[in-house]
Amino acid sequence: MGVFRKEGRLLAMGSPVQSLETQATTPAAPALAEAALRPESPAATTAKTKSPAAPFHYYPFWSPRFWHGMTLGPWLRLLRRNGLLSVHPFRYPLLIAVTFFSSLNGALRIAQRITHGKRLTQTPLPAAPLFIVGHWRSGTTYLHELMVQDQRFASPTSLQCFLPHHWLLTGWLFNRFGSFLLPKKRPMDNVETGWDRPQEDEFALLSMGAPSPYERMAFPNHPPRHMDYLTMEGLSDDELERWSSKLKEFLVTIAYKNPGKQIILKSPPHTGRVKLLAKLFPEARFVHISRNPYSVFASTRRLWQSLDEVQGLQLPRHEALDDYVFESFDRMYSAFERAREELPDDRICDVKYEDLTRDPLGQLSAIYQHLNLGDFNAARERVTAFTSKQRDYRTNQHSLDEATRKTIYQRWSGYFRRYGYDA
Repeated sequence: MGVFRKEGRLLAMGSPVQSLETQATTPAAPALAEAALRPESPAATTAKTKSPAAPFHYYPFWSPRFWHGMTLGPWLRLLRRNGLLSVHPFRYPLLIAVTFFSSLNGALRIAQRITHGKRLTQTPLPAAPLFIVGHWRSGTTYLHELMVQDQRFASPTSLQCFLPHHWLLTGWLFNRFGSFLLPKKRPMDNVETGWDRPQEDEFALLSMGAPSPYERMAFPNHPPRHMDYLTMEGLSDDELERWSSKLKEFLVTIAYKNPGKQIILKSPPHTGRVKLLAKLFPEARFVHISRNPYSVFASTRRLWQSLDEVQGLQLPRHEALDDYVFESFDRMYSAFERAREELPDDRICDVKYEDLTRDPLGQLSAIYQHLNLGDFNAARERVTAFTSKQRDYRTNQHSLDEATRKTIYQRWSGYFRRYGYDA
């Protein structure tokens, strides 16, 4: 039972589409669940030959980046914090394009307020959102895509997260005529893209000017910023209020478009924010997904390498990238483990990625039962159809040298033990 109680080179800069997390984590057939790194005991680990990494997929220059959804104020503040002279000349076209579109976004934001502002102020904030949490590359997106097959749920889409200021006004235009803007696949894996695919709300918060650790991707050679926002600890009351207001503002637009539906949110950074989220939404539920830590580390390293290449205003050197992966994990899970102990048992449950890929219907049924989400049988047919379409999906495969594996086990030994990867 996977649900239990508390206890290469890129040829062009790329697109933001789809989530940071799916990657090599969306197989549905049992055979595919065995792809990628397999759980192993450190004692049984032998030295491995490091094989060449799979090349990143090509992203055309016209594909949008994370920063294209910003308004001018947040964009200029991001540049000021990091220094305009830090932008590499090869990235000047991106700099100019985002500056232009950020100005346009500001005008469209005002237009949306005129056309939809009154109705949005009359829309209540969702009282009981469901948060899917877990580290990047641990399977949160696969779980997200499975759960949104249930038409009783609603979730932000790529379109809504990357155009948070005016999607109610302009979304139809992108859905009808904008498919050419998106590459067929994301750079780091074989996940298909689409404006209507479920997406991380962290991208919406970033575009709306909320501090986010994702800002690091714009200037990957600088020390990471906003690490405190991985846990929301050590922030002032004003900082917490400003961040919370951005989240609420965005959720109201999703609720307005989906009246009567429960909202599902998925964002790996929310893993360390459970304490604040539970305070903001006292009736919220949480599903935490875990995955073999060796696979998580290798896949996350590749994730940041690919996204730094396609999103950055610098040519990334990938210095201290392993340290960044370790630090982010440590911060998030330190805060998460403390916060989950304060939650009632019926508001949080766990599922292992390996169990979910082997038996998606059984694991989802257990999640529904544990969190009192209603009758899973109402969604069974749609979930079955979705998993059938995923059977041809192929994951990336990774290898780690013995020294790195030992470091992973030493740094993340608590995770190994708590979530059953220590055998």
